[in-house]
Amino acid sequence: MFTGIIETLGTIVKIDRSGSNMSFWILSDITSELKIDQSLSHDGACLTVEALEGNTHKVTAVSETLQKTCLASWEMGRTINLERGMMLGGRLDGHLVQGHVDATGTCMSVTDMHGSWEYRFRFPTSHAALVIEKGSVCINGISLTAFNVTDDSLTVAVIPYTYTHTNINTTRVNDIVNIEFDMVGKYINRRNDLSTHE
Repeated sequence: MFTGIIETLGTIVKIDRSGSNMSFWILSDITSELKIDQSLSHDGACLTVEALEGNTHKVTAVSETLQKTCLASWEMGRTINLERGMMLGGRLDGHLVQGHVDATGTCMSVTDMHGSWEYRFRFPTSHAALVIEKGSVCINGISLTAFNVTDDSLTVAVIPYTYTHTNINTTRVNDIVNIEFDMVGKYINRRNDLSTHE
């Protein structure tokens, strides 16, 4: 479980392919604090640390993950948002994030608001019921608040700290991002679906 508050940035330094899997070696300043078999959010996708070597760690994305996220398009040198699992008893500064990407979205626009930035993303209409005005949404692992919500798009505002300390500043129009919708909303939506069939 994560909070969507990005801890640090990592850089992909090596990519291996084996069958339908892709493995990534990622350089970061928290490698010395990681453990093998530890869960770590990579741009919002929860992956397991498989190996540690110097200042790099290795994770592998299987076919299911590659199909549901934007990880298949990752290239050498890409900057990745990293967050370790939340600690029980600590403050929840973002929102409850599972690290299970629901869909990919496409950046429609980036607007410099002269003190903040607004990003608009398009997402599949099949997920329309999972996002609400002023509700939480996770974009590439970042906990953000959605507004100007429609059935297939939403806008998020990014403050200077988030812009500087995450990879949102590298997101351009037409870029593909990982989206995880609010877990509470998913449970409510599921319950409503079941109620209509009772």
